[in-house]
Amino acid sequence: MKKQISYWQTAGFVFTGVAGTLLHFLFDWTDRNVATALFSPVNESIWEHLKLLFYPMVAVALLEYRSWGKETDSFWCIKLLGILFGLACIPVAYYTYTGALGIKADWINVATFFVAAALVYWLETKLFQKRFTCRLPEKAAIAAICLIGVAFTAFTFYPPHIPLFADPITDTYGFWQKL
Repeated sequence: MKKQISYWQTAGFVFTGVAGTLLHFLFDWTDRNVATALFSPVNESIWEHLKLLFYPMVAVALLEYRSWGKETDSFWCIKLLGILFGLACIPVAYYTYTGALGIKADWINVATFFVAAALVYWLETKLFQKRFTCRLPEKAAIAAICLIGVAFTAFTFYPPHIPLFADPITDTYGFWQKL
């Protein structure tokens, strides 16, 4: 079982990397289609770019659950922990190298995404292999993941006017202000 989990998690990392990269461009490729705004970035804000990690990870989690996750204790809790860890890594890294160190480079932004994805899948793999037991009920973990998805949708269309949601190139916020 441990080997199977490693294969699935490695495939998950590859899928997340490819899908996240494609999602980055999807909104513009679809001529700014509202439906694609739900799961692809509508601007260059850090918040919108977290979708690149979140939605592919959820897709992988659904496939893994169908294949082997049903028999795994704390499956959804581990997936929630991975998602939260990844969603924290990206802004922490970004604000560290841009704010604290004053570095601005697109290649670092891209590398941050891939490093965060790799760390998430590594963490999840270790937790699955050690048969980590979570106190959070599985239904609560699923609800939390769903709430994160709802937050992405809500804040795409009605973002708070704080730096996390600001497009650093255009100084705009969310979907409506990009039209």
